[in-house]
Amino acid sequence: MTVAVGLRCDAGAAMGVGHLVRCLALAEELLGRGIQVALLGDVGTVPWTAAEIDRLGLPVIAAPAAPGALAMTARRLGLDAVVIDSYVTNPGCAAALREEGIVVLAIVDGDARGQAADLYLDQNLGAELTPAPLPPSASRLAGLPYVLLRDSVRSRRPATPRPPHAGGPPSVVCFFGGTDPAGAAPVLAGMLAATGVPLHATVVTPSTSTVAPAPGQTFRFVPNTPELPALLDGADLVLCAAGTSTWELLCLGVCPALIMVADNQRLGYDAMLAAGLGFGLGRVADLPSPPAIATLHEALTSPERRHALAARGWAEVDGEGRVRAADALLAAVAARPAR
Repeated sequence: MTVAVGLRCDAGAAMGVGHLVRCLALAEELLGRGIQVALLGDVGTVPWTAAEIDRLGLPVIAAPAAPGALAMTARRLGLDAVVIDSYVTNPGCAAALREEGIVVLAIVDGDARGQAADLYLDQNLGAELTPAPLPPSASRLAGLPYVLLRDSVRSRRPATPRPPHAGGPPSVVCFFGGTDPAGAAPVLAGMLAATGVPLHATVVTPSTSTVAPAPGQTFRFVPNTPELPALLDGADLVLCAAGTSTWELLCLGVCPALIMVADNQRLGYDAMLAAGLGFGLGRVADLPSPPAIATLHEALTSPERRHALAARGWAEVDGEGRVRAADALLAAVAARPAR
């Protein structure tokens, strides 16, 4: 009997695409196992993610806001499980789905936001060290072993940590998710120029931007693309938000320089720096600043330290998190009482 799974998430220019990208990674794993997958939510406003959804052949279905209506929709679609990855979904949705005999996996970032699920997945660094109370019989999948990554990232993971930078100007990528809602990329491009360090920079931004390069610097501005992992793969340093994209860099063995673009990134940012997994540039609201430019200068001129940080990150994220998550989800579906 074919298993069917719904992925409840939203994406857009204002909220970004991080939740959707996590769900697409899990969708790739489930589809590869012959599982039927549908997206439930509003996910079609960002061109490159829309192209990814089309590539995977995922149907997109409007998700009712009311818990009971969402549960009825899931029942009508014949779903055996629903994955909720959302900060805005009604807190009663997980309980309503479970009352219909549907297994629920909630992907969370610390706070479960009231969802009473069967499984909780928190892929953040150190999540396994801060266990939260769970509903009776619920299970928790926590920490970097459960990071959800797409095929385009996993296929580029090197078998061993990358060798140190061979010399010459470093290659830098600057990107802030699928939409850069905080407008961080142009700010960081200006900071790269202000370091005066020779470099080759690719800045991923939805806006039209320019920068006055210092001698020996080149800048290329490009829109977001599904081929972003290919850009990251060849980088010596990547400037990015301290969110879900961070785990892609660790898996690829690329050194990150992290920026907080939202208040909920503080814990992850602090944990990454404490673990020695990247450089820290602070909050985007405080940039540009002389201390951040000084840190960026250090990152650009310290190939040995970049290599050490990248190698440490490579060892932390093995790219198999979605396999473990899918195993746990399908085991819960198999173990549920007959409807």
